Amino acid sequence: MKIAVIVSADAEWRVVKPLFPNVKFEQSPFGEFSTLTPFGVAQGRPDTLHMTLFHGGWGKISAAASAQYVIDRFQPDLLVNLGTCGGFEGRTLAPGASAGVERGTIILAEKTIVYDIIEQMTDPDEAIEHYSTELDLSWLPRILPFPVLRGLLVSGDRDIVLDDIPMLVKKFGAVAADWESGAIAWVAKKNRTRALILRGVSDLVSSEGDETYGNYELFIQRASEIMKKLFGQLPKWIEAIEKVEQGYRGY
Repeated sequence: MKIAVIVSADAEWRVVKPLFPNVKFEQSPFGEFSTLTPFGVAQGRPDTLHMTLFHGGWGKISAAASAQYVIDRFQPDLLVNLGTCGGFEGRTLAPGASAGVERGTIILAEKTIVYDIIEQMTDPDEAIEHYSTELDLSWLPRILPFPVLRGLLVSGDRDIVLDDIPMLVKKFGAVAADWESGAIAWVAKKNRTRALILRGVSDLVSSEGDETYGNYELFIQRASEIMKKLFGQLPKWIEAIEKVEQGYRGY
């Protein structure tokens, strides 16, 4: 199986690259990448697993362009995007649930919406719908290897604006937002490429603000925690997906 793992934001890549000190990276038009498997022989990965680790760049333009570049050049069977997102403080994980989205929650994107589109000539809802993506995740194992919140991620080329929160919650039912997942999911679906998007909540935003706004080093610290967690879990995700493909019972 050929897998391509895209890390979007520069801040996320800054903490990911040191996780692979012995990997030699090359340069693409978008960022660094390695065609070596990050897990290596020491972790017992089979020769049939080919992995590319790719820095795609921040924002929708870089995310869409680099996702298409990766698909065209490496032709992965699975495109993985690991990254961070901002959660909406107080939003519950499910209707009627008592627990809310917390820092560290991992969100598995089942749907993405690009919300920062302003259409004033025709129907604005049609414009939003055009860049909304339902991800087919039927190929995942029945029991996932780690606890996640399966649901919606909204994307925009902006940090969460406090005045937008009521609209994002009321109109879309949003619980978290990022910059790139909407573009990556849209490109993957257009290419009929399976996509696994896992985003960890690095910070919580409320009407009162966000503690990482104006505090970039705090965000780097939070991003480091999230990215280490996601890359630590990635081998188990891949193992579970491979077992589904191999027809193992219970998967």
